[in-house]
Amino acid sequence: MQYQEAAQKIASMRQDIAKLRQEIQAARARAEPVEFSDYTLQRAGGGEVKLSELFGEKSDLIVIHNMGAGCSYCTLWADGFNGVYDHLADRAAFVVASPDPPASQSKFAHGRGWRFPMVSTKGTTFAKDCGYEEGGRVMPGISIFTRKNGKIMRVADEPFSPGDDFCIVWPIFGLLPEGSGGWSPKYGY
Repeated sequence: MQYQEAAQKIASMRQDIAKLRQEIQAARARAEPVEFSDYTLQRAGGGEVKLSELFGEKSDLIVIHNMGAGCSYCTLWADGFNGVYDHLADRAAFVVASPDPPASQSKFAHGRGWRFPMVSTKGTTFAKDCGYEEGGRVMPGISIFTRKNGKIMRVADEPFSPGDDFCIVWPIFGLLPEGSGGWSPKYGY
């Protein structure tokens, strides 16, 4: 297939993807939110914090479910969120949650230069109740919460996996002739 022909076909496929994204957004808008408890979590810097307090002055809260410092993929996603944190936090409250103890979170975040707030889910059922822990194994993803009539409601969530839209490296690698070519993230390069 000629380059120009392939480019036209890809452009048509991108239009299909854009239409599907609109349909997904419409389906999410029709979904009934799920009420959540006001969990007590641990701040990375120490001390307890309620889920409701994480909203601050915002009506929406983005929670990133992170597997912790032992996962290079979750570290890759968090590195990316660090770069767009100011943009995200301008629109909604933002926090990364992992099962690591608060002191470990603080040390790891400092070493990576992360600026976003972190909370520990250790000793809680928060990740499990969100669908991101199974059999004691935490999984990565995102949950979106909103406050409505004094209640905390989850309005959306989606798991993370290599190749998803939540990490910029995957779409860029997808443009390369051999895609990611078996690449895996590292803690340092």
